[in-house]
Amino acid sequence: METSGGIQASLAGRYASALFDLARDQRQIEAVSRSLELLAQALVDSREFAELVSSPLVSREQAGKAMAAIAQQLSLDPVTTNFLGVLARNGRKNQLQYVVRAFRRLAADHRGETTAEVVTAHALGDDQLAALKQQLRARAGRDVAIETHIDPEILGGIVIKMGSQMIDASIRTKLNRLAEAMKG
Repeated sequence: METSGGIQASLAGRYASALFDLARDQRQIEAVSRSLELLAQALVDSREFAELVSSPLVSREQAGKAMAAIAQQLSLDPVTTNFLGVLARNGRKNQLQYVVRAFRRLAADHRGETTAEVVTAHALGDDQLAALKQQLRARAGRDVAIETHIDPEILGGIVIKMGSQMIDASIRTKLNRLAEAMKG
């Protein structure tokens, strides 16, 4: 895998690679992917969960108990549940969102997809995502998994990162270019 070298360079990448290898060996990639998506959504939806993950004041033991309770509440698969315990025991719970992101890339690569990070000022509709996915598939020559992020600071437009390519059609960038051109 070409991505795994870059992914493994980070701490979260090494955890994601270990989780991916375990999930692949146990033929649980899709189950782990679904569980990680639930966790990623929980980080967005629950301020308390996000604080638990980021707080250095929560002990490893407390984090382990909390993670076990969250895993049970979300009905996570056993591989992901055990993995959350490992993150908590190793004091790496703050790496969870980065592990999820790296795991998505590994799983997409395993499925023969490439991953595109898409940043917009506002959420894209289902029709817009489908059209974008189709255009990116034509450009990449294979299926594309899209990770969307909202950043109101780009003002409008879209920024796409796919592999080593970057397409920046944001209004912020266009305004910056105009300002530079006007300076002379």
